[in-house]
Amino acid sequence: MNRSNTGVNLPALRSHNAALVLDLLRTAGEAGISRLELAERTGLTPQAVSKITARLRGEGLVAEAGRRASTGGKPRTVLRLVPDAGHAVGLHLDRDELTAVLVDLAGTTVAVRQSPLDFGAGAEVVLEAASREITALAAPASSRPLRREALLGVGVAVPGPLDHGRGVLHRVTGFPQWDGFALRDVLSERLGLPVVVDKDTNAAALGLALRARPAGGSFAYLHLGTGLGSGLVLGGALYRGARTGAGEFGHQTLQLDGPVCGCGGRGCIEALCLAAVARGDLAEAARVLGAGAANLVGLLDIDRVLLGGRVIAAHEGVFVRGVGEVLSELARREGSGPAVPVAAAGGDGHGVAEGAAQLVLAPLFGHADVAFPGGGAGAGAGAASADSAVGRI
Repeated sequence: MNRSNTGVNLPALRSHNAALVLDLLRTAGEAGISRLELAERTGLTPQAVSKITARLRGEGLVAEAGRRASTGGKPRTVLRLVPDAGHAVGLHLDRDELTAVLVDLAGTTVAVRQSPLDFGAGAEVVLEAASREITALAAPASSRPLRREALLGVGVAVPGPLDHGRGVLHRVTGFPQWDGFALRDVLSERLGLPVVVDKDTNAAALGLALRARPAGGSFAYLHLGTGLGSGLVLGGALYRGARTGAGEFGHQTLQLDGPVCGCGGRGCIEALCLAAVARGDLAEAARVLGAGAANLVGLLDIDRVLLGGRVIAAHEGVFVRGVGEVLSELARREGSGPAVPVAAAGGDGHGVAEGAAQLVLAPLFGHADVAFPGGGAGAGAGAASADSAVGRI
């Protein structure tokens, strides 16, 4: 494989120390940061920093950003990350729509594609659509030199439940034909790229957690769109559970004799909430969502609740207010102090796909603790591993 300076030589990222340096360079942005500052903030010796940055410059990941006046001696050389030295693709395979984004090393989305998708049409149709959109993203724009983009990998966000560690789907609500499908391995072989697969809600929560760093803390991200689910960030790290099945929020039972849900149960919060949305009773949908949120707050003692998804985006005020009222009533009953705050997750509607891209990028910058807490099963997926090869389309 050609390893020119237009791409990324991932063996240069094997070192945890290199990841720390890269993260500080990314945080510094265009203004850059000096080697001395890198040493001070990482705790590494100046000699170690010099060796790491020299290697990263040789790989095209880092470049000089000018010089800065010194308090003594010669001016300090300032270094910056080269954002377009590598990219990751994030895919959101929703039940009726595909969103694909191309994200650079700085975490900036540089291209977006959306197209209709029938998730129930079967694996071949879905995989063909995904491959087509990834290829289109990787093709250079007419105004740019004709060259292929170096891709570190593809993060795929899909409805759950699934086995994140193996990249295998389970019985997605309403689409039992996907049960047991090894999406990660099949798509990786098709594309010739490393692939990571996770639930759509987990991907979105990951993106939000990284955006909030170094704030940390714990929150629940509730996603209301074609379905209802949650992503949980506990202690600053995405929580998937021992079997990577955490966050199946939509299928908690609120009404024992309630309507039948697509999962086969009765009175699930998803069924109740979507039914209220369908009949135009948004206040009731918000109240139901608030009841589920109150359960999470009571169980996990989280710091905040964030709301997202296309239904929320279209009616932010109604849902933020409605969920907030339920949590305020919970706080009054318990006398536990101020209510847990509720807010819209915001963004441009591509949060799930952008979070999927971070499944690939986060570990490269030393954030495996956020993406894969405890060195969990997800780290074996390959897309975020420092030993992975760079693929090209």
